[in-house]
Amino acid sequence: MSSASVDARDETELGVAVLTHGPLNVEHIVASVADDGAGATAVFIGTTRNSFKGKVVTKLEYQAYSKLAIKTIADIIADAHASFTPLTPHTHAQSSQRLIRIAVHHRLGTVPVGEPSIVIAVSSPHRKESFVACEMVLEEVKKKVQIWKREYYEGEREDDAEWKANA
Repeated sequence: MSSASVDARDETELGVAVLTHGPLNVEHIVASVADDGAGATAVFIGTTRNSFKGKVVTKLEYQAYSKLAIKTIADIIADAHASFTPLTPHTHAQSSQRLIRIAVHHRLGTVPVGEPSIVIAVSSPHRKESFVACEMVLEEVKKKVQIWKREYYEGEREDDAEWKANA
């Protein structure tokens, strides 16, 4: 494992970004964005599937430049909040919030078939914002975050597995 690919966490009032070698606890992640003002929580769970382009996948492996990756995820969370901030302020700060909290947890190391490699949870007062923000965060993570993956296929030598950008 690369010495730069280490567990990391960044937490603010806007949300939490986590890189971990441990299994992702979906229930805990969803609970981390809970709020009495949330009428909706959208959740995306990306799991290791057992096939890709006709090949049998045996496992995935993820590495990150964690110091930069965690900052990039935190920036994506902040950008998502900024994208959903109403243009006209209301009298109560809580009522002007379009998103409440975002959690992005990404697994590092080996992720067996059937296990989550990424979990994103977004809470908001209304469902539309949660759904849209959840997808937006996912696409930005895949596009920008310094995480690489390796797919291992049945019948192929492990040394032949290539690192790919996480897109």
